[in-house]
Amino acid sequence: MAATPTLPTTPPKPTWDPRKPEPPFPWLRPTIRIRLTLLYGGMFLIAGILLLSIIYLLAAQALHEGSGQSFSVSGTGLHITSPTCPDVNSAPTSEINTILKQCDAIQRQHALDDLLSRSLLALLGLAVIAFAFGYAMAGRVLSPLGRITRTARAVAGSDLSRRIELDGPDDELKELADTFDDMLERLQRAFTAQQRFVGNASHELRTPLAINRTLLEVHLSDPNAPVELQQLGKTLLATNERSEQLVEGLLLLARSDNQIVERKPVDLAEVAAQAVDQVHAEAEAKGVVIRGHQKPAVVQGNGVLLERIALNLVQNAVRYNVPEDGWVEVTTEVQHGQAVLVVSNTGPVVPAYEIDNLFEPFRRLRTERTGSDKGVGLGLSIVRSVARAHGGHISAQPREGGGLVMRVALPV
Repeated sequence: MAATPTLPTTPPKPTWDPRKPEPPFPWLRPTIRIRLTLLYGGMFLIAGILLLSIIYLLAAQALHEGSGQSFSVSGTGLHITSPTCPDVNSAPTSEINTILKQCDAIQRQHALDDLLSRSLLALLGLAVIAFAFGYAMAGRVLSPLGRITRTARAVAGSDLSRRIELDGPDDELKELADTFDDMLERLQRAFTAQQRFVGNASHELRTPLAINRTLLEVHLSDPNAPVELQQLGKTLLATNERSEQLVEGLLLLARSDNQIVERKPVDLAEVAAQAVDQVHAEAEAKGVVIRGHQKPAVVQGNGVLLERIALNLVQNAVRYNVPEDGWVEVTTEVQHGQAVLVVSNTGPVVPAYEIDNLFEPFRRLRTERTGSDKGVGLGLSIVRSVARAHGGHISAQPREGGGLVMRVALPV
């Protein structure tokens, strides 16, 4: 009888390690610390050598000038001429040695003072050169950080396709840049997968919703249908229309999350006027007056998405308004190099702490969520996403007495 083979108690260890292999001599790696140490140590050594050389030359020159006692011999005796000893020849013979020692001391002091002043000037010149050279070298060493910062700012502007791709020695900065590139790659894949899922799911939902709408419209067109069936069909048709709006909103939200690639000149005044025309009938039905003056404000962007911004804001301003004497004010202008669209309206009092919640998907004022018949809860989310994709932003402020002031600012 053959023996039963024993199964291993633990799985075998993988033979491939995804981590980067360690270099044979890690202490030889050209790290930033080693490079800065060699750079500034070498600069200090060179500056010291230059300073010593200059001081040596100045000292030699000072000693040469300091020994400038002028002696002359005539037929009557020894005559001494010196700028520091003008009266040495008229002095008694017994005091000449003392006077010569005093003159020599004065000359040495003069040489030392001259050496000190010239050394200070040389030190000042070397300090200026050292600071300039150090500033240039520090900028060269830290230039990769500037490249990383610029890429991070571009990514913050919704451009996840940017990469650093830093070249140079395998130091800490290159390791940081490579890690940042890997993180951006994973983020881009995650965002792309999310947008693809939303887009595919929305497209797949369009077909059955369109079929349901067609079937309901066919049954409602039958004049012999019972009243109860017609009422049920109208309710289902309204529910189906609401679902279609939700799908369209999801599609637009997934589309507007990307950076706008193709840009064309778009006038916000024209966009706002079109939005007002589309909502005019609904505003008249609710007794809301739409007013305001639209000044030209041309931006570079996508006209369809920018029209969606104005339409969503004006629709919300009309729908969330007071029952009587309500108004909506729509203005456009250029302020401080930005095109500004402002939509103000009367309405219920909005607490300041509820403002941020209004821009979240499927969120409305207070506890009201998808149970309302005023929309699907994606309007302001789409507005914020489109504004960010165009490099702008949206802000909201409560009005005194009720209502909101929505302000969209886009770069010109």
